[in-house]
Amino acid sequence: MEIIDLTIHELHEKLKAKEVSSVEATRAMLDRIEAVDGQVNAYITVTPEQALVEAEAADKRIAAGDIAPLTGIPVGLKDIFVTKGIRTTCGSRILENFVPPYDGTAVAKLKEQGAVIVGKLNQDEFAMGSSNESSYFGPVKNPWNLECTPGGSSGGSAAAIAARTATATLGTDTGGSIRQPASHCSCVGLKPTYGRVSRYGVIAYASSLDQVGPLTRDVTDAALLLGAIAGHDPKDSTSVNTTVPDYVAGLATGVKGLKIGLPKQYFIEGLDPDVKRAMDEAIALYKSLGAEMREVSLPHTEYAVATYYLIATAEASSNLARYDGVRFGHRAADARGLKEMFAKTRAEGFGSEVKRRIMLGTYALSSGYYDAYYVKAQKVRTLIMQDFLNAFNEVDVLLTPIAPTPPFKIGEKLADPLQMYLSDIFTIPVNLAGTCGISIPAGFSAAGLPIGLQLIGKPFGEATILSTAYAFEKETQWHLKKAPL
Repeated sequence: MEIIDLTIHELHEKLKAKEVSSVEATRAMLDRIEAVDGQVNAYITVTPEQALVEAEAADKRIAAGDIAPLTGIPVGLKDIFVTKGIRTTCGSRILENFVPPYDGTAVAKLKEQGAVIVGKLNQDEFAMGSSNESSYFGPVKNPWNLECTPGGSSGGSAAAIAARTATATLGTDTGGSIRQPASHCSCVGLKPTYGRVSRYGVIAYASSLDQVGPLTRDVTDAALLLGAIAGHDPKDSTSVNTTVPDYVAGLATGVKGLKIGLPKQYFIEGLDPDVKRAMDEAIALYKSLGAEMREVSLPHTEYAVATYYLIATAEASSNLARYDGVRFGHRAADARGLKEMFAKTRAEGFGSEVKRRIMLGTYALSSGYYDAYYVKAQKVRTLIMQDFLNAFNEVDVLLTPIAPTPPFKIGEKLADPLQMYLSDIFTIPVNLAGTCGISIPAGFSAAGLPIGLQLIGKPFGEATILSTAYAFEKETQWHLKKAPL
């Protein structure tokens, strides 16, 4: 097996046994990026010099007997994470040349363990999108079929795993932006409970919905990476001060006697036949492993997309007000006066999807509409949250599809934003409820495109969804299939 094919835990064992060095692993990854990323476009910025310096430092640390689970492991970061001395664009022209003076908390935790950052990954502009087509730096292509999208907004993070140009990556999930790309690229993607991982140093889209999480080759790696980045952070007032369990130690718990809920609102008419087949096979497998299946109801699911696009756009319109050409980022030239400079800077700096969401959010927050739209959306959000809590009184985990279809063609939904928004119908409710969810590979369509399975857990129930996912992965081995790149 080549170095680029190894998981975090496999490469860790080889580094520990000194069968391979971090410098060798990092060079192999950088060579792979150079060889295939021209086709995939998963990276916005590659940092070879800095990566090799970090790899050399990791090798010295290992030689001294000081090795953590991520020491010497080459990782990629979605370009939404603030990274000291490394350009951070958030996929936007307005931040095209922004170089932050500090590291965000998740990045700092990776560096503390000695991880090697090989570059910053492409994404939808300001994490607004479901296909990675809104990036100023061009669309990311799906390594399983270069004519298809990898999903979004963390499309680069998922495509880098499938293309084997990073051992693991970090992404963010506001309405499915880790889980949906993981499904479309046949990798593991975990959205933790809101507050489990610090958002300090993550460029904000919708602050009450954004959450940081790992994208990896297998469930064990997801458990390792989550354990490394989770925990209370006084720099983030929404970070929850609760114990972080040993996620890896609990993976082999098994599912015998586990009660798995099947929300009837997620198994609907119009579900792609290949997706339905994959779900049926997953349900049958869990039954054979001793899990108990129960139908449950999440009655307010039909309002989730509308609720999300009111709350998320309202928060985005507020968060993106800071990009005005004054403090950092792009500034329009030849503006006559301050107001014109503001207007021209934002007109030039933001893409069409970001502008659309700012306008929607500004409208929802405007005088006369605030109560009718934003306040009502917050009330419905509470009902959606209650639906999940009621369901978890009956079951331990929920099993659902991730997306109604396998990956779609690049350009297929660009002319119809509503159809694009509906592609997140099965992932958005988890963010509104603030709970945790994981996407794991569950098979392929007749055309050979990946299909993912979603497991949703109780708040701070990451250990349960990880062990449930691990049981499925061990039996199916879908995660071992490689993209034909």
